[in-house]
Amino acid sequence: MSETDMIDDKPMPLLEHIVELRRRLIWSIATFVVAFGLCYHFAGDIYRFLAAPLGDVMRQNGEQPHLIYTALYEAFFTYIRVALFGATFLSFPMIAIQAWIFIAPGLYKSEKRAFAPFLVATPVMFVIGAALAYYVVFPFAWKFFVSFQTNAPGSEGMQIELQAKVSEYLTLVTKMILAFGICFELPVVLTLLARVGLVSTAQLKKFRRYAVVASFAVAAIIAPPDAITMLSLAVPLVALYEVSIITARLIEPKPEPDDVDEV
Repeated sequence: MSETDMIDDKPMPLLEHIVELRRRLIWSIATFVVAFGLCYHFAGDIYRFLAAPLGDVMRQNGEQPHLIYTALYEAFFTYIRVALFGATFLSFPMIAIQAWIFIAPGLYKSEKRAFAPFLVATPVMFVIGAALAYYVVFPFAWKFFVSFQTNAPGSEGMQIELQAKVSEYLTLVTKMILAFGICFELPVVLTLLARVGLVSTAQLKKFRRYAVVASFAVAAIIAPPDAITMLSLAVPLVALYEVSIITARLIEPKPEPDDVDEV
């Protein structure tokens, strides 16, 4: 190891490490609390943003967009959940920074340079996955579900009309957004594992068939039980696995030449 590739940390007793960890946790918790208060103040705007895809589909069907709640406390806790969801998004960068500040002093300079791109890629890939769910999957999925209504003007018999509960809708929406965001971290995780030598490109290629099956299994568990939503998650997962193989090939450590046996 070269002299320039040294750990920048100075020796610290265990108590000082615990104090430093406590400081980082306080910063992270304080950021989350402030973000929660801010998001609760704008909870109505966040709720309208999350409900907009369903509202657009309802308007296209000539209906007045609305969600219902059947318990007195349901609307209040809905705003709490909306604020928690928004605070998670807003506070994540600061929490990641605090984690990096705590871990970075124990890394070599070469390791810091290796990990830095992944810190940037993690939130970017999460936002891409969440945006895919919100702007692409939700409009198609909600239109599919709403199409089962039979309350058209002039129709006879027992009618089927959508009366979606606000808590159930937000549970589904937040679950889907988080699921897509987390699943889009697949290239980051696999590329990082390849960078540190825990997996290789050959191994990723070998397990390609299992990855395809796992992608559809994960999509079937996370997504609602319809083909459109399941394929909307499974297909990107398969594509992201292929991207992971390409990125892993670019950055995985090159094998060192075998030493020549001395005669």
